[in-house]
Amino acid sequence: MSNRPFIDISLSEQRLYLRQNTEVLFQASVSTGLKGAGERSGSGCTPRGWLTVKLKIGRGCPLNTVFVGRRPTGEVFSPALAAQFPQRDWILTRILWLGGLEPQRNRYGAVDTLRRYIYIHGCSESCPMGVPLSHGCVRMHNVALMALFERVENGTQVLIRVD
Repeated sequence: MSNRPFIDISLSEQRLYLRQNTEVLFQASVSTGLKGAGERSGSGCTPRGWLTVKLKIGRGCPLNTVFVGRRPTGEVFSPALAAQFPQRDWILTRILWLGGLEPQRNRYGAVDTLRRYIYIHGCSESCPMGVPLSHGCVRMHNVALMALFERVENGTQVLIRVD
């Protein structure tokens, strides 16, 4: 087993762990895909298996920075902004863009996680955690995501599992 930390996400627990060997370095509640686990493009499901952090986005941006297309919009999330755009899927504060490591399971073709734009990203503090509600991404409250973001690097492995 590698001595490098890895992210372990349990879909059944709706919980993220940063582990190094058997030690838990960090943990937080998350919200994953409302439609459950699955890898197909357009499914709205959260992919399973081994993935990697391909790109960390948002370093130095203020808390509640709004991202669209992985770029900061210049907006800062607020209840007033949420009321103005009630149907928007808010991607806030930081993004860990995930890429699959398992060919034909979560990498390449119709199951390519990177091309599906699957992230670990921040969301409003009013978003419920511990229940699946996302469009396939892994949502975290912003402060927890910022703490995780500082502890991982590009290339950190991620395991998303059902059990």
